[in-house]
Amino acid sequence: MPPLRWRHPPGPRRAALVAARETSAWNWIFTWLGEGGVAAGISVASMTMKAHRANQPVLTGPMRKLILSFSPAMCVGAVLTLVFAQRGLTGMLPGAWLLLYGAAVVSAGTYSVRSVPVMGAAFMTLGAAALVAPPTWATAFMIAGFGGLHIAFGIWIARRHGG
Repeated sequence: MPPLRWRHPPGPRRAALVAARETSAWNWIFTWLGEGGVAAGISVASMTMKAHRANQPVLTGPMRKLILSFSPAMCVGAVLTLVFAQRGLTGMLPGAWLLLYGAAVVSAGTYSVRSVPVMGAAFMTLGAAALVAPPTWATAFMIAGFGGLHIAFGIWIARRHGG
């Protein structure tokens, strides 16, 4: 697999800074997947704390529905990541990841407040734009989506719905 030769603008997120320095496509992918794992861990911890504060079991019917509706797009993302990486199409990954994550959020958001599916649609919009943008913009799209949209919608949801 040829190394990536993208010029990444520096960003506020550690994963973006690390990924921007990677010369191997696989290391770039593993950096972002590692960031995704950390984010998933934080999400699980946050949902667990929220459930405990509400004296609710963590794995309730709604949580089960959330997991089942979110997982298919994430599984597709894992398969496409492997296929794109093997075929040297790593420049397509940011767009695919943003689109699929957005689709997962829209699906899972059907069991949440209205802002959540809107956030998913915003991710999908960014993903579509990332697919047609120059590869040098990849890190900017990743930061805008996985950093910016999460922060903006997180603040909005916390203020409007208590977290």
